[in-house]
Amino acid sequence: MPPVEEARSIFQRLGYSVSGQGTEMLAERKWRTVRVTAMASEDEVHGRRAVADGGRDSGHDLRCFVTWKEYTGALRDRLRTIETPYEWAIIGVEDEGGYEVVQGS
Repeated sequence: MPPVEEARSIFQRLGYSVSGQGTEMLAERKWRTVRVTAMASEDEVHGRRAVADGGRDSGHDLRCFVTWKEYTGALRDRLRTIETPYEWAIIGVEDEGGYEVVQGS
């Protein structure tokens, strides 16, 4: 199960307005809009979904991938091997409710 509710909660606590359903959301605050993607498994991390369009072509220069903490390293490595049209960060969610932000590009 993707950490959808955890992603929504983290961005709301940071003062963002979050819209969207399912694993794709937009988090907006002041001038900043972040496209948020919740990912559940290592297969998703290594698949096309991790690098799907969502950069400048769609008007979202900022992306945040939210996944379970054990997948953050693999996702970071995957994103670093490709040239993304957007700036990105990863949030690794822990079972106990904590999270860690992994800086990206």
